[in-house]
Amino acid sequence: MSNNRKITITNSIAPERGAAPIVGRGARVRLETIAVRAGAEIDPTTGALAPPLHLSTTFEHGPASEAIHGFLYVREKNPPQLRLEAALRDLEGGLAAVVFSSNTKLIWIETPSNPLMKVLDIAAIGRIARQADAQLLVDNTFATPILQRPLSLGADVVLHSTTKYCGGHSDVQGGCLIVKSRELLHKILHVREVLGAVASPFNSWLILRGLRSLPCRMERHSANATAVATALTTCPAIEAVYYPGLPSHVGHAIAQRQMKGFGGMLSFLVRGGREEALAVASRVRLFVNATSLGGVESLIEHRASSEGKITRAPQNLLRVSVGLEHPDDLIEDLLQALS
Repeated sequence: MSNNRKITITNSIAPERGAAPIVGRGARVRLETIAVRAGAEIDPTTGALAPPLHLSTTFEHGPASEAIHGFLYVREKNPPQLRLEAALRDLEGGLAAVVFSSNTKLIWIETPSNPLMKVLDIAAIGRIARQADAQLLVDNTFATPILQRPLSLGADVVLHSTTKYCGGHSDVQGGCLIVKSRELLHKILHVREVLGAVASPFNSWLILRGLRSLPCRMERHSANATAVATALTTCPAIEAVYYPGLPSHVGHAIAQRQMKGFGGMLSFLVRGGREEALAVASRVRLFVNATSLGGVESLIEHRASSEGKITRAPQNLLRVSVGLEHPDDLIEDLLQALS
């Protein structure tokens, strides 16, 4: 391509991607100018010329998951991602760009589960997997290795969304697989190399930082969640509380056997329906309406709204990620919102 060739910038990215104008609608500029200016609009808040780096993995939203600031969760879209996509779109002259982070054979379970906090017997399912000559993968994100060790209970693979408790500060996105088979390890490494889906040095550093405080944080998360769940069981506005640490929980005995603690996640059903649940979510003062979990701050989410049309979550269910604040403050906040 000649360096003197002019290209028209049309800002034709799909509206749902949420991109801001780049250089100017219909402007004809050369490739070098696009490379410098695309995705580099001046920050409207501070006037900064360098694009700001937004580290948050989750964003405040409305009680029904309304994107009041334009963003919900980093996995869906985030400000730096939109700038990069806009730049690549304009450099290639396309409609839009989408960037990525570069079976009877497998039983995949999550325990405790999201959002109903169901507890599955890892050892028993591991025996079933071996009888079927299959492998067992356990999503251990909610429990973390501090509270639950699936490999020692018969699992073949453990999965973590390191975005959550491992990172612990709502500012990094990542994932991890832990295996005990060398053959499977080589296969996974090959796939990662082919896809180029390695964790960035900075994200790895942030998650490593989070792991150093993970034992202390999980102890506090668990203690706070136990206090909150116990208090909620006495509230007349609540139909049911789902937390493995409660003796009334159907999976409590299994959780006692395979977990060191019960974690910081719980959910509850508000008496009534969707509107009653949304009203509670709109009245909280300390809890933030946001997706994701595992950070130091307490979050609340109307899960059905977050998941959209494909949801199987009850319409009157609210999911809570209990943070590290004082438990009495959290309890008082929820009770006033429920009154």
